[in-house]
Amino acid sequence: MNTDSPTNRSGIFEGVTLYHWVVVLIAAAGWLFDCMDQRIFVLAREWAIKELLANTGEPVTAGRVDLFGSWATTVMILGWATGGILFGPISDKIGRVKTMVITLMIYSGFTGLCGLAHNWQSFMVYRFLTGLGIGGMFGAATSLVAESVPDGFRTFALGLLQALSATGNMLGSAVSFLIQPGKEHFWGDWNGWRVLFFVGVLPALLTIPIVLLLREPEPWLEAKRRRETGEQVPKMGSLYDLFDHPRWRKHALIGLLLGVAGMAGLWGVGFFSPELISQLKGLSQEKLDHLRSAGTLLQDVGSLTGMLLFTWMASKWGRRPAFAVSFAGCLVITIFVFMCLRKPSHVYWMLPLLGMAQLSVFAGYSIYFPELFPTRLRGTGVGFCYNTVRYLAAPTPVIRAQVANFFGSFRTGAAILSSIYLLGFLALIWAPETKDKPLPEDEPKPATT
Repeated sequence: MNTDSPTNRSGIFEGVTLYHWVVVLIAAAGWLFDCMDQRIFVLAREWAIKELLANTGEPVTAGRVDLFGSWATTVMILGWATGGILFGPISDKIGRVKTMVITLMIYSGFTGLCGLAHNWQSFMVYRFLTGLGIGGMFGAATSLVAESVPDGFRTFALGLLQALSATGNMLGSAVSFLIQPGKEHFWGDWNGWRVLFFVGVLPALLTIPIVLLLREPEPWLEAKRRRETGEQVPKMGSLYDLFDHPRWRKHALIGLLLGVAGMAGLWGVGFFSPELISQLKGLSQEKLDHLRSAGTLLQDVGSLTGMLLFTWMASKWGRRPAFAVSFAGCLVITIFVFMCLRKPSHVYWMLPLLGMAQLSVFAGYSIYFPELFPTRLRGTGVGFCYNTVRYLAAPTPVIRAQVANFFGSFRTGAAILSSIYLLGFLALIWAPETKDKPLPEDEPKPATT
């Protein structure tokens, strides 16, 4: 079979081959299972903390469970940020495909180990190490897709990669219907939340098609060849070079501001929707478990819709208008949902709105960030923009919990923290428009005489 024969010769699909689709789908799967792990954690977090606090003799109160759950989220985000910084330059140096394999094995392996934790301290360590792999996957996967597909197909391909990640969240929510995280002795002596984490090991099987079917993109191979032949070219994967060059430094700082707005809003507020549902009164534990699983699943359906909508807006209007509309939706809808969700029936239509708003900007990150940097710094730049911001976003779950304790209201804490989305509007003042432009490269140095 000739996998390089064009599948279509018109519009955005001009020049697209079967291999290009293979790249997009496998890269999307790597990020999809990454997101499944995140959803498993969100759904299992409360039950894990309750049991692990009890195991270590800590008081198990609602406030302490919220606080320790927030710390577990913060620790994972810190690992995520560290993984982005660590594996971004690695992907520029050793290749996108190799980095995907390494990060996939890390995040799937340590997700499984979370199910073996017997105290909250070891659980925190495993979440940090899981975060390392999660942080490394995104930069490698998006750089691979951006450099492998035709320019006209790039927006659609990167938007699709991020949109498909929502199905990973859906998969995690669907699994929780079958494996209830709060059920004791679900499988022998293993409680449900532990079994959920064991499921997170299965994505390691994806390493097989990654190794067998994917190859490094030609722009990366060309940059590597030029360096190996002794040609005087700038370093590959250098954080120093990223900030030494004024153009790439400006782009990195713009990406930082855009990223921290979305990350802080999602991880500080949006991914505490299961705890929001737990605020509903007069429901049995069985009903709450069902609502939490159904609610996060519907939130993920909304996420898919929002990311596809952003992809359409970015392709039609441009990246900056798409971000502006999306950040406005994030601000208004997040405050509305966390203040107004008061009945079980509200779960079925408010959480899809929440997911649509908050995850729309994440399609923007996968489309926009690779368009800001040259090949030799693409993994480094994307890793910085998408993951380093998590150092700034990491405290937000704990800040939200502390604000909630100060005001005596979980809902008020979430609404106040939602103001972080205003930072996204600030970044757009300086953000360049990249619609219909080729991927940037370093300007050639003037010849010397």
